[in-house]
Amino acid sequence: MNMRGCLAWGILIALVVACSADALARAPWRDENPKEDPPSPVPDRVILTWAGDPSTTQAVTWRTDLSVQDACALIALAGVSSDFAADTRRIPAKTGRLDADVGPAHYHSVKFTDLNPNTLYAYRVGSDEAWSEWFHFRTASADPEPFSFLYFGDPQDAILPYWSRVIRAAYTDAPNARFMIYAGDLVTNGVGDAHWAEWFDAGGWILGMTPTLATPGNHEYDRDHVNLTPFWRTIFTLPENGVPGLEEQCYFVDYQGVRVISLNSNEKIEDQAAWLEGILKNNPSRWTVVIFHHPVFSSARGRDNRELRESWKPLFDRYGVDLVLQGHDHNYGRGRNLPERPDEVGGCGTMYIVSVSGPKMYDLTSERWMDRAGENVQLYQVVDVTADTLNYRSMTVTGDLYDAFDLVKQKDGPNLLIETLPPGIPEYTFPASGYSR
Repeated sequence: MNMRGCLAWGILIALVVACSADALARAPWRDENPKEDPPSPVPDRVILTWAGDPSTTQAVTWRTDLSVQDACALIALAGVSSDFAADTRRIPAKTGRLDADVGPAHYHSVKFTDLNPNTLYAYRVGSDEAWSEWFHFRTASADPEPFSFLYFGDPQDAILPYWSRVIRAAYTDAPNARFMIYAGDLVTNGVGDAHWAEWFDAGGWILGMTPTLATPGNHEYDRDHVNLTPFWRTIFTLPENGVPGLEEQCYFVDYQGVRVISLNSNEKIEDQAAWLEGILKNNPSRWTVVIFHHPVFSSARGRDNRELRESWKPLFDRYGVDLVLQGHDHNYGRGRNLPERPDEVGGCGTMYIVSVSGPKMYDLTSERWMDRAGENVQLYQVVDVTADTLNYRSMTVTGDLYDAFDLVKQKDGPNLLIETLPPGIPEYTFPASGYSR
């Protein structure tokens, strides 16, 4: 290339960099800074999860300051009058200390056991000095029954000002959803208390009523991407039935005919593959949903997770995984790779989805593996499950249908895919303000 050509390329690169920097400066969510939220004797950050069978157990975690030494939870059958509170069980909490950047706090957890299936319970947490309000939860049925769940891609940035409207819209849309799935990067700074404070503030009482199943993203690690943040196993009480060393990150839960499997896509990929094969091979559930952070097929420009794809995708194919729910790429992509497609990876009908719920957006890749895509649009997903059909809806934060399909179980072969999105709904394919990795 001659000198004039080099100069032209230099000018072009400078313009691209300048335009990207200008877009980044214009991104409105960049002006939002999380606020410090020190603990007090009053319980906060109340969140429901599971550590065991959802039909007979429930777990809850919350935070106080160090003055609370004898925390506990009260539980009773929910009743139509306040008289229900006269007949409660009192369960001592397991308490641990977390030294965060805003100072130390106590985090308390209780595992409710010996519950009745498909039963509405009321509970509250705290101590004799200060109690939370009463919350409700319903246990799962012991047998497969229809239900719904919610799925969110990365909240990550400006969570309270911008992501709060997504979780509230989702709850308004599907108030009877039985749990919420998070595909990683719940926050930007996993070791910063203020970022978790925003996530809890945005979710509010919804987190205490609808259980959470979460998988860690790269932002749940320290800044060197080596160690998982101590917040993870402190604020979540999740199953420990996965790969040793990845407790509450690699796990599975069986819920009314669906096996939900969480994998940690940040580390120990091959170790998890060996465990995953056993969990898929010995699977009593009719439907299988796998969640992790880094996509098998990337929807963002300049990304590829080949090691993960080569390790895990053959197992998804072999054992007929129905849905793979992912995050990380800060846009939307949905598609499945069937054997008749002339690509290098083949497939057996697994549906791969990448989504984003927070304000931080990336541009779409030009490698169009997706049947439906979108950029610069905040989304949530509602999945309705029956014995033979899985109905999927992706919704914009303003309540518009963005994507929809049904997966119908077949006696032989992959699921029948029925596209249910009405014609004429355009894709959002305009550049993201504040494009950033």
